[in-house]
Amino acid sequence: MSGFPARPRLIPFWSLLLLLPLSTQAVAQAPDAGAQARYQNCLSLANLDPAQALRVAGAWIKAKGGGPAEHCMAMALVELKRYPEAATRLDQLGRAPGMGDLRPTIFDQAGNAWMLAGDAAKAAASFSAALALSANDADLYADLARAQAMLKQWSAVESDLNAALSLEPRRPDFLVLRASARAAQGKLRDARDDADAALKLKPNSPEALVQRGEIARRAGDLANARRDFQAALKIAGTGEAAAAAREGLALTEERGGKP
Repeated sequence: MSGFPARPRLIPFWSLLLLLPLSTQAVAQAPDAGAQARYQNCLSLANLDPAQALRVAGAWIKAKGGGPAEHCMAMALVELKRYPEAATRLDQLGRAPGMGDLRPTIFDQAGNAWMLAGDAAKAAASFSAALALSANDADLYADLARAQAMLKQWSAVESDLNAALSLEPRRPDFLVLRASARAAQGKLRDARDDADAALKLKPNSPEALVQRGEIARRAGDLANARRDFQAALKIAGTGEAAAAAREGLALTEERGGKP
């Protein structure tokens, strides 16, 4: 079982998320109402027919459509699952002149695209670029932590989640992620404290229950591990949290549940 929950377990799938944060801000930068409408139509097309959107965005780029055209092309590439190309374009757009306050969001989108591409090192670089421009964004610290988790840099993961929680201390998803990072370092008592705190904030969180069950399993407390896994499975029913709960239950039976 993965020791660190992937972002899709906690929020909607990245390809949908990527379409959202920049759109209204980028539209505001469009020079006129016609360009704004063109940008919105291109983004909608990227979601409905990304291959066609790619062609439309390409023609718009040739017509010097600027940032909105480049962003639309990147979104079309995401929907086509051409993640490295999308991420590269987003990184380039983040460094382009004239992007101003949009740059942190663009770099964050680039990082998410690199995560979808499975390139955690490049994702971490993009998230770090975003944080250099927007150091008070808790979600950016959590994004960087997820990339570092893929690299198994657990101390850095914990540090970034400390920063995220200092900004937003009542986030159960951050507490679950830090619990996982601490458990990976053998800090089971601290990890259990985080999981308990997450469950106080969100008592029916299947992710927190799975994490607490995994901590109990590693500590050899199989009765409590089973209880938490069973509770998570009952709440989640289906999905990744439910799958993780089933895996945890199986591991409690395998070789006495030893880690």
